[in-house]
Amino acid sequence: MLPADRTLDTLLDLDGQVLVVDPDGGYWVRFAVTRVPASLSKPHGLDYSLTLHGPDGERLVGFDNAHPVTRAQRGGPQDHRHRSRSVKPYEYRDAAGLLADFWEAVDAVLREKGVIR
Repeated sequence: MLPADRTLDTLLDLDGQVLVVDPDGGYWVRFAVTRVPASLSKPHGLDYSLTLHGPDGERLVGFDNAHPVTRAQRGGPQDHRHRSRSVKPYEYRDAAGLLADFWEAVDAVLREKGVIR
């Protein structure tokens, strides 16, 4: 059994939120987070998708656990991250870590695109 995550309520409160993250309104993030029964694929008891989208709606960054990334992940935790067309496993630690890692990736992409400094 995993230890209690005291930051989980913050993540769950973001469910359904869509936030514009640039002054021109072209880039936005979306949060979908729900509790599910803990399982081998979702040991933290969450189904989540945190995404950054560009002006054309394309997903630029995503953290989710909707599917396994590699054969090694099948039957185990499905947490992973998307960046453009790249998909890599992600090690979920807790809700605060997920949010920090997501916002760090969002900021990196927005800097690369010249949206923020």
